[in-house]
Amino acid sequence: MKLFTTFAARSNDYMMKKAVIILLGIVLICSCSEKKEQGVKAPTRVNTMVVSSSSSHGGQSYVGIVEEREGTAVSFTSMGIVKRVLVSEGQAVSRGQLIAEMDNTQARNMLSSAEASMAQANDALKRYGMLHDNGSLPEVQWVEIQSKVAQAKSQLDMAKKNLADCRLVAPVSGIIGKKMVGTGETALPSQAVVTILDVSTVKVKVAIPETEISSISSSTPSSIYVEAAQKTVMGGKIEKGVQADALTHTYDVRIHVRNADRKLLPGMVASVQFAPAAPYVAKQAMLPVTAIQKSSDGSLFVWTVAKDSTAHRTKVSIGNTSGNQVTVLGGLEMGERVVTEGFQKLSEGTRVVY
Repeated sequence: MKLFTTFAARSNDYMMKKAVIILLGIVLICSCSEKKEQGVKAPTRVNTMVVSSSSSHGGQSYVGIVEEREGTAVSFTSMGIVKRVLVSEGQAVSRGQLIAEMDNTQARNMLSSAEASMAQANDALKRYGMLHDNGSLPEVQWVEIQSKVAQAKSQLDMAKKNLADCRLVAPVSGIIGKKMVGTGETALPSQAVVTILDVSTVKVKVAIPETEISSISSSTPSSIYVEAAQKTVMGGKIEKGVQADALTHTYDVRIHVRNADRKLLPGMVASVQFAPAAPYVAKQAMLPVTAIQKSSDGSLFVWTVAKDSTAHRTKVSIGNTSGNQVTVLGGLEMGERVVTEGFQKLSEGTRVVY
């Protein structure tokens, strides 16, 4: 009986030791698994977009901006309080039309004083003229009287001009682009009150890559579509810039366009096609300006997402900007996924989720 009890005690002790060893093993395995999971960095969340072509059929397409043919800043020639402004932004005005008026109290007072001086000088000229004709007035005194008359006339002319300058009239016909001074404000000499834009003919500015600029001449035909005006027009004479943009390596080209109905307004975005098309046709894509990054060597790049969900730097070349969008001329393939937000935390090979 004693032997059986001893065997049972040893058996229980063995089972307890075995259970402790198994428990320690489980704890060790779980600990290793947790450390392994902690060593794997969570993917970085980003926003992306898929590259799609912005080209259209029938030739190379570019993004352009409508500009006025000429802008004129209109200002008073003297300082004073603006009494009223008679035009508003976007209003059509004709040459000679009254735009604004300045308080003319001081100018009218100066004119009254000049008129009185002129009357006094004329009266003296008339009275002394009789003495001069009779030979009773020395020639020197007669010359002095004539000089005073001339001075009075000069002051009168100046006073009339100062009064007339209190009225601001349009020097050219066009539309009011921007109003910089309002009623009650002080206008300074040569400070623009309004700008008048000549839009009877407009220019459409397009940035052309240096690889394509040689294919465009001053007489190259062009077709221009302006979505805001729901209008398609044919372009006229072309002005080619001779200095490239240092960053984008593009040249500014301006296309003259007739605008008799004044539907094309400065700032409108236009889609421009040249015919014949340029020999080098690049696939273009529109991306947010903020997606374009600049490396330490000055080159431009974007973050693209590979099929394994890792981020990589991809060098690109860009063209014209339109609002917050920029045209990417090269470096990307159609269907590639580009990071548009969240790229600040990325490095080469970073795993991302979108």
